[in-house]
Amino acid sequence: MKVIGYARVSTDEQAKSGLGLEAQIAKIRAYAELFELTVTDIIIDDGVSGKNLKRPGLIKAIRAIKAGEAEGMLVAKLDRLTRNVADLGTLVQSVFDKAELYSVSEQINTKNAAGRLVLNVLVSVAQWERETICERTSDALQAKKARGEKTGGNVPFGFEVVNGKLIENVEEQAVISKIRELRANGLSLRKIAEKLNDEGIETKTGKAWNAMQISRIAA
Repeated sequence: MKVIGYARVSTDEQAKSGLGLEAQIAKIRAYAELFELTVTDIIIDDGVSGKNLKRPGLIKAIRAIKAGEAEGMLVAKLDRLTRNVADLGTLVQSVFDKAELYSVSEQINTKNAAGRLVLNVLVSVAQWERETICERTSDALQAKKARGEKTGGNVPFGFEVVNGKLIENVEEQAVISKIRELRANGLSLRKIAEKLNDEGIETKTGKAWNAMQISRIAA
């Protein structure tokens, strides 16, 4: 089977130094060799966030698959493709309904029923986690409101209140994803805070980031 390898790094440092790319590419090639897949191309999005599907490399890979140049896509880890549940659902319905999806880390192979089950479970669990967080935060805000307490300043980073309902703030959710990715790549809490401050990314209150704030988000 012919597959297209896809790799992504999201920070400028990774894009410039190549950190993370070599490991992803190595995993893609090793997996392909082990399971006798032919990698026709490895397409890279370097320094590109995974907050949406509007990425040059990903668009190119999808077009190649739909054009019949490959029968599937192979990634080192599912979050290299997307961290967004809704976007993953879109890809499953519009691309991987006919093409195959392989993920090395999660051992996903949608060519078989077991692989499709694992993917569906991962999507469902991720969705459940996000909805649970929203529900708990919303309940807490409603309780404070009922007690006459001010809730405006208690909205957690990544969310906002619209018409009395707690919804995700897209821009802040992207920052959260960036923080967690930087942490996963080994950066200290202090270094992450410094990086966000240097890039002009503000906290919800407009103040500078510190290690404590990063710790709460990265946990």
